[in-house]
Amino acid sequence: MMKRILLGSGAALLATAALAQDMAPFGGDEDQAYAAEIWSAMVEMNLAGDSTIMAFPYEGVDPHGAMLETFYTGATVGDHTGVLVVKRNYAPSAGGVDGVLGSPDAHLAAVTVMFQREDGYDPDTQNWFYAKYLPDGMLDQNPAGAMLAGLVGKGADAGCIACHQGAGGDDYLFTTDADLSALAN
Repeated sequence: MMKRILLGSGAALLATAALAQDMAPFGGDEDQAYAAEIWSAMVEMNLAGDSTIMAFPYEGVDPHGAMLETFYTGATVGDHTGVLVVKRNYAPSAGGVDGVLGSPDAHLAAVTVMFQREDGYDPDTQNWFYAKYLPDGMLDQNPAGAMLAGLVGKGADAGCIACHQGAGGDDYLFTTDADLSALAN
């Protein structure tokens, strides 16, 4: 009898965890598909992939990386043109600016993105869609296995939105308070 209770309890916990993941406000099939479209747009714009343009890297902070490059532009994903912020996150092994410039592919740890979607996507977060990609363009996952795409960290204590809602300028951006809306035209 005790064995049945334990097995039943274990199954209930697994089902609850699976249901919670399915109900997460991010990382579902639609978010993954949209993130793939963003990655494709970035490759076409040489912001990701084999022909990536470079910028002068600067010292980063957690959780992004020891060295960073950030790009601000407009991009069209599907039938919407919005502001695109691309941040390349380099590992500490780069050893600084010279390491990143000398061998960027060897030190790239992740590419984090904010894309301002169409009005009505999520007005509470100014319609920002977040994604964290591995260097090969695949989405990264959180420790629970959820893909990091969409409204990552909405309503949580940690994650993209949870952190970025504290940015100055009421725009979810830490690196600039400039009005970027002209980039979406």
